[in-house]
Amino acid sequence: MSPHPDPHDLHPPYDPHGAHDPHDECRTVRADGELDLTTAPDFTRDLEDVRHGTGRLFLVVDLSRVTFMDGSVLDPLCAAWDDCHERRGWARVVYTRPGIGLVLRAAAVEERFPRYATARDARRGVAGGPLKAYNAAGDPST
Repeated sequence: MSPHPDPHDLHPPYDPHGAHDPHDECRTVRADGELDLTTAPDFTRDLEDVRHGTGRLFLVVDLSRVTFMDGSVLDPLCAAWDDCHERRGWARVVYTRPGIGLVLRAAAVEERFPRYATARDARRGVAGGPLKAYNAAGDPST
């Protein structure tokens, strides 16, 4: 996991409410592998570390390399979203695996965390289309 500003971001974060403030900063947290009860504390710490300071906060949570996620990460994700919104910013989640979408849908936070296909899309505010639909058993829906 990497709680640092994205050094590859050559573009300012998308700001739908006005001009870009040069003091704003888009920060990225990346996770790899499994996010579950054993890894949630590290993930929580990373999400908290990037939210230090004051002022507007734009946060990309990149879960594109997460192979499994359970509900243990929902509280820290929602806390980060709340903090960003209180600070007139946003928190956006990147994911490509349908299992993550199922967890978000089951927790009724799918609208809070629409899917972004890449970190670049998240920074720009370009939400991804829906993933292929899967049922609760993880099988493709017909």
